[in-house]
Amino acid sequence: MKTISRNQTDPARLAAAPAANSVKIRYILLAAGTGLLGLVLLMWLVLAPKDSAARSEAELAALQRAHAPMVGNPEAKVNIVEFLDPACGTCREFYPLVKGLINDNRGKLRLTIRMVAFHPNSEMAVKALEASKQQGKFWLVLDQLLASQPRWVTNHRVDPDALLAQLQAIDLDFGKLRADMDSPEVAKTVALDLQDSKTLKVTATPEYFVNGRGLPEFGYEQLRRLVGDEIAKAYR
Repeated sequence: MKTISRNQTDPARLAAAPAANSVKIRYILLAAGTGLLGLVLLMWLVLAPKDSAARSEAELAALQRAHAPMVGNPEAKVNIVEFLDPACGTCREFYPLVKGLINDNRGKLRLTIRMVAFHPNSEMAVKALEASKQQGKFWLVLDQLLASQPRWVTNHRVDPDALLAQLQAIDLDFGKLRADMDSPEVAKTVALDLQDSKTLKVTATPEYFVNGRGLPEFGYEQLRRLVGDEIAKAYR
């Protein structure tokens, strides 16, 4: 029987090699195509905006909390839920833009604010805002803090004394404000907003959900288009 050494080639194998290689190539191409299709599908599932009907019960609950302050028409069919850190510079920049969307779509759009403390010491600002609800001054305090943000945030870190100093411009009962900031009710609300942000996979602020749909990628134009799409659907 003929033996084949490692450095020799059997002529019969040479004849069979093209056919075998062709089959292997087809299998490789099929596997690569299947893998690419799977990767595209996975990326679409992760990045494509979800509508509210596709969200889990936990996610839907995380988007709708009775304690969350709202501005705009309470009966509007389109709702922007914004997760906001008062110390976030981008939140400060986007805030007037979002209010502009509400004004431009008067009666059709409302904004719900949820707060998360992602910046160092920002929990102080979140607690002050939560406590201000007890005096009916939430929106005044939010406007003041965002407008004066450069004076109480340095290198992304909140200066608590400077923060409280900015609130002197508002007619607040500071004794009550401080007591409410340390109350179990405020602590519970702050913890719930943070937990909801985790449920919805919010990792940066501002983060927006329009009728439950998240942005495909962050940007004002993306937000404006998503709002426009939802208004067109809701009021057709």
